[in-house]
Amino acid sequence: MKLVLASHNQGKLAELQTLLMPLGVELFTQGALGVAEAEEPFHTFVENALVKARHASRATGLPALADDAGLCVQAFGGEPGVQTATFATRFGYAKGDANNVRALLEQMANIDDRRASMVSTLVALRNPEDPEPLIAVGRVHGEITRAPRGSGGFGFDPVMALPPLGKTFAELPTDVKNTHSHRGRAAQQMLALMRECWF
Repeated sequence: MKLVLASHNQGKLAELQTLLMPLGVELFTQGALGVAEAEEPFHTFVENALVKARHASRATGLPALADDAGLCVQAFGGEPGVQTATFATRFGYAKGDANNVRALLEQMANIDDRRASMVSTLVALRNPEDPEPLIAVGRVHGEITRAPRGSGGFGFDPVMALPPLGKTFAELPTDVKNTHSHRGRAAQQMLALMRECWF
């Protein structure tokens, strides 16, 4: 089965290809198929994932999978949330992972409450009008470090530490990260839902 990922993010593609391998699906980014990114006008992960999946499915004629994920910092009342990808632009930096990490550490420099969650909401559709979208949510609680650690992963992985493991996501081997990450948890739920409802 061919499935379009409603994203241009190669990091997400690599993680989700690995996590969904047991289903034998061929996963392509919408960017590889010439599809522009959808607008994300909503304030919740599930609404944005749903609009992205519909957009990708409509543009390609394929079943679609969308992931809307982000960092929710306790001291910021849950922000940046759905605005995670553009967090740095609020502070005069260009959009990008390194600038997001830099801006976050600057904004948290004098904050002792380092609690944060990473959230991933996956939505899968058979077609753009699918009345029964599959929805899976994965959440991981951790703490923001005071400096980046590790060279793996992407996004906020170098500063998101998991206290039980004593490491950031960027310090973990891929298989360990996929077991413990928000996206890994959402993908395991999605795997079960797809097996039950689609295969």
